[in-house]
Amino acid sequence: MTYDAILLVSFGGPEGPEEVMPYLERVTAGRGVPRERLEEVSHHYLALGGVSPINAQNRELLAHLARRLPERGVSLPIYWGNRNSAPFFADVIREMYDNGHRKVLAFVTSAYSSYSGCRQYRENLYEALAVNNLVGSMRIDKIRHYFDHPGFLAPVINGVAASIESMRERGLAPHEIDVMFATHSIPESMGIQSGPPALRSTFAQPGGAYEAQHRAAAELVMAAVTEPLGDSTPSWQLVYQSRSGSPQVPWLEPDINDAIALAHDEGKKGVVVVPIGFVSDHVEVIWDLDNEAKESAEAVGLTFSRVATPGTHSAFIDAIADLVLERVENAPVQALSALGPWPDSCAAGCCPNLRHDLPVIAEET
Repeated sequence: MTYDAILLVSFGGPEGPEEVMPYLERVTAGRGVPRERLEEVSHHYLALGGVSPINAQNRELLAHLARRLPERGVSLPIYWGNRNSAPFFADVIREMYDNGHRKVLAFVTSAYSSYSGCRQYRENLYEALAVNNLVGSMRIDKIRHYFDHPGFLAPVINGVAASIESMRERGLAPHEIDVMFATHSIPESMGIQSGPPALRSTFAQPGGAYEAQHRAAAELVMAAVTEPLGDSTPSWQLVYQSRSGSPQVPWLEPDINDAIALAHDEGKKGVVVVPIGFVSDHVEVIWDLDNEAKESAEAVGLTFSRVATPGTHSAFIDAIADLVLERVENAPVQALSALGPWPDSCAAGCCPNLRHDLPVIAEET
């Protein structure tokens, strides 16, 4: 497929105290999140000056891609749009169209299958086309999920290995360490429905494709990290963070703070926290892990280490270039797990919207 522009697609975040509550209201619109929960979360942002790091991180990612992609043979203009804050998708899509772009390749800063991490973005982009009267006049395709791309995992592997080695230097044996791969919790109903309908019966776990992809990524990381350690290796588990829904609705568990307490009860002496579900260190990583999870570990006397997200690591930048080249030049596909490579386009009914069936971009027919 020939494309004439690339769109970096992300979540967005407030860039001042006055933007915090309007931002949180946009994020949770229609989801029944209690007002008191929004006010609680707003304090996380206000503790950081009311500014989420995510937009600055996306600007940095955009700059790195603008330098690296031409070096890899991709000379396409790159734009950036957000779901929940400026630059909003509708404004960016209009700008791209006015600049003459008609075939756009979108890279989403979410590596996994779920409604909120994939289909909702495809709904958002369709809506952006619709409000600009551009449905049928501009095509937007989405790059595939990349949870098991070697360039996405390489920075994580390096970080986990370094954290384990640091703990060993402080006197902890590997078997006394628990590695916790943390990702955003989602409702169980969303997890069960994640991924293509034809594959849902193959995922035994309650989190569907969402959980299976995270486990596949974690297994690849641990296989690389533990090989040099011999018989004494850390335990590991997938844990969840940042729950925001109604207490009556089941969400994926265990919560990371509960897992930390249990690790202590089981005799562990250290915990390495890996934000495997995130590509950059935004508020939910900084607050929920660097503050709350760290406090939970310190409260029970566990040594704590948090691994960095891929961010703008050179391997991740090259991974994005690889994914672009798969589409624009039919370059060889890179994937490390039995689940990959994930399909280029989403099947009809993939990761459905359980409240409303809305039109989307980039869906098989």
